[in-house]
Parts: sequence; C-alpha cells; structure tokens
Amino acid sequence: MSRSAAVVPEAAPAPLAVAEHLELRHGDHLAVEASSFTLPAGCVVAVIGPNGSGKSTLLQALAGVLDPAAGRLEVRGESPSRHGRLISFVMQSLQFPQGVPLTVHDVVTMGRYTTAGWFRRLGATDRAAVAAAMERVRVTDLADRHLDQLSGGQRQRVYVAQGLAQEHDVLMLDEPVTGLDIVSARTIDEIIHEQPERGVSVVYTTHDLDEAAAADHVVLMDGRVVASGPPAQVLTAANLDAVYGRGALHAPLLVHLDDPADCPPDRG
Repeated sequence: MSRSAAVVPEAAPAPLAVAEHLELRHGDHLAVEASSFTLPAGCVVAVIGPNGSGKSTLLQALAGVLDPAAGRLEVRGESPSRHGRLISFVMQSLQFPQGVPLTVHDVVTMGRYTTAGWFRRLGATDRAAVAAAMERVRVTDLADRHLDQLSGGQRQRVYVAQGLAQEHDVLMLDEPVTGLDIVSARTIDEIIHEQPERGVSVVYTTHDLDEAAAADHVVLMDGRVVASGPPAQVLTAANLDAVYGRGALHAPLLVHLDDPADCPPDRG
C-alpha cells in the first residue's frame, strides 16, 4: 500500500513593506506619528488622506529618501535606502535648472542613469527601454520638445515615462493624476493598474476616493496610519468620518475629498 505524498503548503508571498511603530519627521515637525502596517507585494496600494496627513512623507520613507525618526521600516525585507535602484519614485513635480534646454527624450533617458551611471554610454537595451516608456505614455511625438513647451499633463506623463524607463520592481508615485486633463489622467491610471501584471508593486498617493476604491490595498492617513487593508475594510463610513469629519462626504466614493487648489500646501 503506497503512501500519498505529504502536501506542502505554499509559503505566503513576502510583503512589500512592513512598518513597526514608524515615526517620520521633517526636522522638528512630527509628520507621521507611530504607525504599524504591512503592505502586500505585487498589487496596487493607494495612500489616501487630507492635506497634511503625511501621505507624501510616508511615500518618501518607502522610497528610501527619508529615514525613519523612530521605529522600523523594511521594503522587501531590507532598508528602503538599500533597496535602491529597483524603486522608481515619481514625484508630483520635478525641478530642473532654469534655462537648460532639456528635451522630453533627455528627461526620460535620465531614468536609465540609476543603472547605467551618468558617464557610461547607453546601450541598445537602454535605448529600447526609453523608447518603450515614451510610447507607453504617449509622448513619442514630443521627443524633441522642451519641457517648458509642454502642458502640465504632458509634463506629468514625461515624469512617469522616466520612472518606467528606470529598472524597477516597485513604482511609487506622488499624486500622479491630480489636476491633469482626462487623457493624461487615464493614461497614467492605466499604467498604474497594469504594472502588477508585470510583477511590479505600485504605491501611490491620492486625494480621490474613487481612485483609492479601485486599488487592491488602501492606507488611510491622518497624521498616522488610521487603517490599512482592502478598500472595503478601510473606506468605511466610520473611518472616513474620523479622518475627514462627519458630514464631509455627500456621495462616498464618487467625489474628490478636497481640491488641492482650495487647500493650503500639503505638508505630507
């Protein structure tokens, strides 16, 4: 009589990020109070909250550009700063020296410097990655245009193309579709939700409940992580009332919670 082979359960996938009692500061300002959470890998994570709630600060820490003031934060099992070049971080706006005639192609090509270095001649693989990124965000026809000749939506697509051109397994974006025209917003939204199919984890900040509801995982912030989990568990009336105030929502998941143009600058 033969014995059936023992069934070995599959190991749970490693999380994208784990934080324990994480505190984040900008100088003397405590931007994020002690928070603990786990972010799953291989999916879309939306970070949502009012202006000044710490969204951008948390993204900076996850991207490795801001060190924790206290507590522990790991991305893929190590310090975010050590994860390095495989995290592609697209900020809400990029600053380039005034008067420098950077073209769209120049800016997207900069995404390859994290792996190729600033002084090595780019090879065929690098050029192909740049071309593919530009094609995906629909800026190929703008390749020779200077940044100051572009609309806000076009510039944001160029910044996203730079992030895509970089070798990465994690894509982080700070309010990537805020204030954009419908074509640019739809293009970037499509990119966000197709990345996990390519094995890339996505974390992005947003003010929009609709965007957050469409994510796989949501982090709700208000100076700390109030809740973290699937949208249905996080975007509850009780949680939203606690963060935004009772009566702030007339049509949950159908409206922007705030308009950046009407609010003070986001300290988060």
